[in-house]
Amino acid sequence: MKRIHPTAIISGEVELEEDVEIGPYSVLEGKITIAKGTKIGARVSIKGEVSIGRDCKIYDGAVIGEEPQHLKYAGEETKVIVGDRVIIREYVTIHRGTPFGTGVTVIESDVMLMAYAHVAHDCVVKRGAILANCATLGGHVEVGEYAFIGGLSAVHQWARVGDYAMVGGVSGVSLDIPPFTRASGQHAHLYGINTVGLERRGFSKEKINILKKAYRILFRSNLLRREAIELLLKDYGEHQEVLRLVEFIQSSKRGVARDAGKIL
Repeated sequence: MKRIHPTAIISGEVELEEDVEIGPYSVLEGKITIAKGTKIGARVSIKGEVSIGRDCKIYDGAVIGEEPQHLKYAGEETKVIVGDRVIIREYVTIHRGTPFGTGVTVIESDVMLMAYAHVAHDCVVKRGAILANCATLGGHVEVGEYAFIGGLSAVHQWARVGDYAMVGGVSGVSLDIPPFTRASGQHAHLYGINTVGLERRGFSKEKINILKKAYRILFRSNLLRREAIELLLKDYGEHQEVLRLVEFIQSSKRGVARDAGKIL
């Protein structure tokens, strides 16, 4: 059964699977699909082309699929895709993509967006990532698997936060944050490997120690970046985590954040 509060407004091509709940005064208008078991609270607004997966929880006041905050956007058909088991807390905003980006904003499965977080157009938030209260992503941002963005932090458009990385609260991220690392600050710098986060995700001590060695070679040695990568691949190239770290750095377009010890 679907449970739809009598004050909710539903219009357009809206498809609701079984066990979906729509709370009071929520508005769904557009080409919207909501999969089995998803629960939507009060005064939620879902607009445009939006696909929401199974067993999601969307709390009061959230806005999903509103037009992107981009001056060149002219009403083109773009969309939002939300995976399964996503938690979207109070007053979160998720804007749909733009035709001059990917055209889609993606929230993968098992993501948690805490209250007042904002995900702008064309972003990708990958599986298991967490955005704490009031965390803000500019357009075209990519947040990696199981990454954590602290409260009141902002990520500049086109920047990336790698898998299993942690950005501390009240930080400004303008350059890429590599996988497995910790970063914080008004202009975020790196502070080593995200040891606690990796332990919680089941990484072995051996893997964590290898990542620590890789970090020291990349960010705390006097080697040029090219030389550091060559040394890493020579000594630790058989480790997938090291390869992911190297690939991320080599593919950076905005540049990679520097170690705090090199700055202070």
